[in-house]
Amino acid sequence: MAWLGAFAIGLSLGLLGSGGSILTVPVLVFLVGVGEKQAIAESLAIVGLIAAGGALPRVLGKQVAWRSVVLFGVPGMLGAYGGAAAAAYVQAAFQLVLFAAIMLVAAVMMARPAASDPRLASTAQTDPSTPETPRAIWKIVLDGLLVGAVTGLVGVGGGFLIVPALVLLGGLSMHLAIGTSLVIIAMKSASGFLEYRSVLESLGIGVEWPRILLFAAVGFAGSLLGGRVADRVPRQALRRLFALFLVVMGAFIVWQYLPDLL
Repeated sequence: MAWLGAFAIGLSLGLLGSGGSILTVPVLVFLVGVGEKQAIAESLAIVGLIAAGGALPRVLGKQVAWRSVVLFGVPGMLGAYGGAAAAAYVQAAFQLVLFAAIMLVAAVMMARPAASDPRLASTAQTDPSTPETPRAIWKIVLDGLLVGAVTGLVGVGGGFLIVPALVLLGGLSMHLAIGTSLVIIAMKSASGFLEYRSVLESLGIGVEWPRILLFAAVGFAGSLLGGRVADRVPRQALRRLFALFLVVMGAFIVWQYLPDLL
């Protein structure tokens, strides 16, 4: 079941372009039996490795907007570092309930029609060379800080937030947004993981590198398969099914951890 969960993480990324990281913590906690805080730390490492693997061909293919990487990704690293540092002062139950709330937000975004804005249409119909329309720098920096803080605190890569932000607010094409998002997720996850690991050490908890590398490898294989079959399956039906799964899982996590928090 854990191997299937790891494969589902990558498959979701390949099919939908997001959602994989939001599966990682529940898979580690409920299928593998990892402690909550350790699961969040390992999720950051797994998500970062999968994102880095997916970003490499896009970097080589010049499908990354480096201006957005600097203005969004660097503040995101700072936010992730701060979020991970804050994790030492909050209950695991709070982190998981917040995580569930993010799952519900992701479910709403997944359930919306993907073509409701033409800029969020299929990448196959988008010119990857479309120039970006500059946005106010302070707004991009603030976006990066906020999304990064969420990443560090609960272990979510945030691709379902980053891609729409880069397209609708940053003026990037979908090709550029996806490649740029993968680079940013890898950066934020690395920063959050480094700080979170020191938090775990202060609590006398370590991380299991063999498990991290195994999940990253299986997840990356799943993402490759998902990318190959993405155009052969009804994308909107998948998004709605995944949204329903997120609602059920989010409700389950709230039911499990809200009493502890209260």
